Order: sequence, then structure tokens, then C-alpha cells
Amino acid sequence: MERRAAESADSADSADSAERMDLIGSESWALAANALTIIRFVGAPLLAVMVAFRNPWWLSFWFGWFLGATDFLDGRFARRAKPTRLGAFLDPLADKLVILLVGYVLVSIGRFGWLPVTIIAVREVGLTVYRSYWARRGLAIPSRKLAKYKTFVQGLAVAAAMFPPLENNHWIADGLLWLAVGITLVTAFQYAIDGQASLRSGGER
Repeated sequence: MERRAAESADSADSADSAERMDLIGSESWALAANALTIIRFVGAPLLAVMVAFRNPWWLSFWFGWFLGATDFLDGRFARRAKPTRLGAFLDPLADKLVILLVGYVLVSIGRFGWLPVTIIAVREVGLTVYRSYWARRGLAIPSRKLAKYKTFVQGLAVAAAMFPPLENNHWIADGLLWLAVGITLVTAFQYAIDGQASLRSGGER
């Protein structure tokens, strides 16, 4: 009886803590992480415009690497701080925004084919809706480690398409892009399995 009461109290504390999650946080690490997320979120459209204006171009290439560095540092800082609502919402959205905006600009200028970029876009949007749907019902679907590699390869493909020395070697960026598509589809399948497993263990709410 006492154990059950303690577990109930712990659950109540966890729920209360989640409800009281700060918007941007007050810790220096949390503020720094959220600032980097906002930089990436705002920088994504700017990078897309730069690529549309001229590609390949060293300026847009290095700016793209700068945005990638903010993602790396953002993750390091966030692990040192308590989670915030702004970071939980904007961080994954900023990553997808960079890849999809620049990816479709590369399609529009004839550098990428529409099919691989659209496959990635459908997966990213679909999985976001899928996880949000179950999150509202109290069912969490944890991130897969392979998903981190997926994001890295997607970014590498975009960077290769923007890299001036590879202007006449399109097969490198195209190969990386299709590799990213393969990893993207594998992770989508994994998340579908994880969702079914969560339903069996926790039940639909």
C-alpha cells in the first residue's frame, strides 16, 4: 500500500514537473541552447535564399556549416540543462526546416530530383504528426539513435550539393541524398514498430 502511494506520488510529481516546464528556461545552458535553436530557425530561410540566388557558392556553403555547428552545440548545451517547452518544440522543427527548405530550393534550381526530397519531406512531416498524435494521448515514442545519423547524412547531402569543388560531380551529392532516403525509410519503419509496441504495453488512451 505504501509502495503504491509512493509510486502515485512520484507520478504526480512527474506530471506536475512536466506541466511546470519553463518556456525558455532560466539556466544559462538552457538559454544558450534555445538561442542557438532560434538562430538555426531564423537562418534556414536565409540559407535557402542564398542557395536560390547562387549555387554553388562558398558563402552559402560556410553559412550552412555554421547552422550545422549551432545544432551540434545546441545538443551539447541542452544536455546540461533542464528541458524547456521552446527547445522541445523548436529544436526538431529547426532541423527539418533547414533540410527541407534548402532541399526544395535545390530541386527548384535543378540540382536535386524532386522524388528523394519529397520522400524525406513526407517522412518528416508524417512522423511529426504521428508522434504528436500519440503524445497528446500520453504515449511517448522515443527517438532512435539511427535518426541522428539520418539527420547527419541528410545535411551532408545538402552540403555536398552546395560545395563548389563538387559542382561537376553531382553523383556524390545524389548518392548521399539517396543514402539519406534509405536511412529515412528504415527509421520510419522502426518508429512504426515502436508505436505498435508502445500501444501493446501501454494501451490506447
